[in-house]
This record gives sequence, C-alpha cells and structure tokens, in this order.
Amino acid sequence: MKNTMTIIAGLLMVTAVKAQTLESYILEAENNNPEVQAFELRYNIAKEKVEEADAFPRTELSAGVFVSEPETRTGAQKARFSVKQMLPWFGTITLRDNYASSLAEVDYLDIVITKRKLRLSVSQSYYELYAINEKQVVLEENIQLLKTYEKLALTSVEVGGASAVDVLRLQIRQNELMEDKLILEQEFQAIQTKFNNLLNRDEYSSIAVVDDLAIYEPIEVGLNQLELHPELEKYDRLYESVAHSEVLNQKDGNPNIGFGLDYIPVAKRPGPDFSDNGKDILMPMVSLSIPIFNNNYKSRTVQNELRQEEINSQKANRRNLLESILSDALNKREASYIKHQTQLRNLEQAKDAEEILIKNYETGTIDFNDVLDIQELQLRFQLKLIEAVKDNYVQTAIINYLTNQ
Repeated sequence: MKNTMTIIAGLLMVTAVKAQTLESYILEAENNNPEVQAFELRYNIAKEKVEEADAFPRTELSAGVFVSEPETRTGAQKARFSVKQMLPWFGTITLRDNYASSLAEVDYLDIVITKRKLRLSVSQSYYELYAINEKQVVLEENIQLLKTYEKLALTSVEVGGASAVDVLRLQIRQNELMEDKLILEQEFQAIQTKFNNLLNRDEYSSIAVVDDLAIYEPIEVGLNQLELHPELEKYDRLYESVAHSEVLNQKDGNPNIGFGLDYIPVAKRPGPDFSDNGKDILMPMVSLSIPIFNNNYKSRTVQNELRQEEINSQKANRRNLLESILSDALNKREASYIKHQTQLRNLEQAKDAEEILIKNYETGTIDFNDVLDIQELQLRFQLKLIEAVKDNYVQTAIINYLTNQ
C-alpha cells in the first residue's frame, strides 16, 4: 500500500511539473527572488522620501520665566512664550518633491533591470538543463546501439567472423558512455540547484524541461535598439535627477522666511488702577534667514556639473559594452545555426554509413573497428547538434535581454 501511494504521489508531482513552462518559471522567479524583493523595498523607501520632501521645517516652541522680573508701565513681565515656523522660499517644496521623485524613478529602473537579468539567468539555466537531458537521451540510445553491436560481435565470434577483442572494445566503449552519462547527472544536479535558487525554492525541486526546441533562423537586429534598454535609460534618469538637484540648489540659495508669535504675561501693578494695567503683551514676528556666505551653493553647482559629465561618460561606456555583447550574441547565434545545419548533414551521412555496415554484416564482412568509428562520429554529431540548439537559445536570450524582442 505504501509503495502504491508513493507511485501515485510521484505521478501527481510529474503531472504538476509538466504543467510548468519556462515563462511560468520566470514569473515565479520574479515573484520570489530575494534580489528583486530587495530592490522593490528600496523603491518603496524612495516613494516614502517623496512624501518626506513635502514636510515643513519643525515648528519651534520656547518658554522662559524671568528670574528678575522687568518692570514696565503696565506691570512686571512674568514670562515669555514663543512659537516660530520657518518656511522655505516659494516653490522650494515642489522642487524637493520633483528631486525625490526623480530618484524614485532611478530605483524603479533598478527593479526593471534586475528582473530582466533574472529572466536571462533563468532562461540560460533552463537551456543548459535541456541540453543535459538531451545528451543523456542520446548517450542512452548509443549505449543500446552498442549493445546491439555487441550481440552481433558475439555471433560473429562464434562463426569466426570477429575476435573477442572486438567484443571487448565494444564493451569498453559502453563503459565510457556510462561514465559520460553519470557525469552529466552531476552537472544536472548542480544546474538544478542554481535554477531553484534563482526561484528561491528548495534546491531539489523538480524541473520540467521541454524535450524539443526548434532552432531560430538568423534575423536582422539593429544595434540602435539598445537606446531603449533600461540600463541606458537609468543613466538618463540619473542625469535628470542631478538637473533637479541643481534647480533645488539654486532655490535653496534664496532666503527662508519665518513667522512667529511671542506672548508675555504681565502682572498688575499694585495701587490705583489705570488703563492697560496688567495687560499681557502679544507680539507677532517675521524673520528672514539669509545665506550671506553662499560658497557651499556654488560648490554644489560645480559638483552637479561634474556629476552630469561623469554620468554621460558612464552611459557612453556602458552603451559600447552592450553593443559589443549584442554584436557577439548575434554572431554566435548565426554560428550556432550554421553548426546546426552542418551537423544535420553529417548525421544523415553517418546513418547512411551505418546502414552500409549493417548490410555488410548480412554478407559476413562487417568490420567492428568501422562500427566503433561510425558510432563515435554519430555521437559526436548528435552532441554538437544539441550544443548548437542550446547555444542558439542562450544567445537569443541575451539578444532579448538587450533588445527586449
């Protein structure tokens, strides 16, 4: 009963795994990846800073008691209570809001870039898993083919058409292929762990990989499509944020205006009562904070200009690098297509040679050295064919990352 339940659970898991596609894995990664979540939190903080930029300076409250009460015509002053509010120059708060919003846009682009890089990493790992699976299938087919040849060799040994050495060579070749298959299993586990970590889930979670991929034919892709890439757009947003910073810097060079109110309670004077005796004092006030020594604002202006030049240089450098990567990916994708077509032709000819060997066996003239040579050639062509398909899709993923096709 326990074995039956295990089999049923396994079948259900396989069914669930098969239902997933590469796109669903990418979506899962975008939702669960810690790096994406960290950038989203940073963006949320940046949005809160926009709210913070709208705040006024603190209201100042003060109170004091006269130790030696000054006498006035209307009575002795007992204490002083003050309230004061400084206000930035007209339009300063709006500029602070614009500056904070421009910084938030930069943080948002970090999310976009991180998701695109994550999509690329998930896709590349997925295609590596596909290639390993296909190679394992090919190796198993070749092992079975060698076992068939081994039976033919044993039959030929019995009738004197082959030697025991031919049988041993076939068995040694099978052992080598089994070794390759076991090594591929270890590689699969390593990439499986990497893939699941990108999705932030258990490293041993099953992964459904397609068993057939149609190769992409070369298409024309213009390098000008890089202009819309978020990595380059980020530099534009950084440049704009520095421009907002400079406008705000110029505005901060203006005076700040303050409004306040002083209240002084006055004690009544003893003796005959008179007009305004003991009348409290209420004094509205206006103040200005003037930046007389404004070298710091001039320095900030110079810093902002240098910062914009730095950003332009960084953008130009990054664009050159992305152009190189895109050009390399386009060339490699075209090369993979050429390799794919070549290996298809080679495989067809290798199979023709295999058929000739089988016909020779029927006449009793088979040469098992030729059998091994053809088998090795056929396996090499099959593995190169799989590599060509994998490279084609990996380079396409890079091109998609750069051009958003």
